[in-house]
Amino acid sequence: MTAVGLSIHGGRPEAVELARTVAAWLVARGHAVVPDPADGEVGDLPGASTGEDLDLVVAIGGDGTVLRATRRAVAAGADVLGMNLGTLGYLADVEPAAWQDALSTYLDGDHAVEERMLVAGHVVGRDEELPLGLNEIVIEKQSPGRTVRLGVAIDGSHFTSYVTDGLIVATPTGSTAYSLSARGPIVAPSHRALVMTPVSPHTLFDRSLILEPRSVVTVTVLGDRDATLSIDGQDGGALGVGEAVAITGAPEPVRFVRVGGRDFHQVLKAKFGLSDR
Repeated sequence: MTAVGLSIHGGRPEAVELARTVAAWLVARGHAVVPDPADGEVGDLPGASTGEDLDLVVAIGGDGTVLRATRRAVAAGADVLGMNLGTLGYLADVEPAAWQDALSTYLDGDHAVEERMLVAGHVVGRDEELPLGLNEIVIEKQSPGRTVRLGVAIDGSHFTSYVTDGLIVATPTGSTAYSLSARGPIVAPSHRALVMTPVSPHTLFDRSLILEPRSVVTVTVLGDRDATLSIDGQDGGALGVGEAVAITGAPEPVRFVRVGGRDFHQVLKAKFGLSDR
């Protein structure tokens, strides 16, 4: 028996309908289906079980749903499979019509697994670790129209300070998210690296840095304005003046199931409208 967690985009009726169909199909074949508690009533699925021991987490929605499913999978040590009901995404690559073939392939063990690195961080001087991120950790200004001053050290050595809208420390997976919007490079998700990108800095040096995954980037809030912290777009709280967050690559990756969907380069071509000449 395989324990399968389902994470659903509750704002899409077609995602809820597909989740119910998938759940019934899995239960009929003797597998356990465990809804995501965060889905609330939307996660009221036929034959559902409870528990935190999962083998696979299926995200039914778009890339945002996959990010939420990833946090769940990391906690359980499970694989992730994304079913895409949104626009063309980088993470959810199984189309709705192919869901049964995809799950059958996984359950038969005839699938590939792609490991993707995560980013880890903690606020210096606080006991708790931040949630792991698949895309990025961001330190940015609190107030629109104002900047924040951030000091950056790499592996304990001062690098520079930025007067900026924010600073992104991304994974290769996250290089096609917020970092890309800030003119950062695209890095194939199979790589292990940290991508540090300033957001609209008031400096001539506005380039990204590609760092070793084991590097520790320590970002300190300087000046007289507080900053905010986020992980994969989720609020991580405030950082006061003088506080610092230390960021590095997580030691363990998350495992994405690949069952013949579009590869990374095909998705890039479709996203940017690239064509052969």
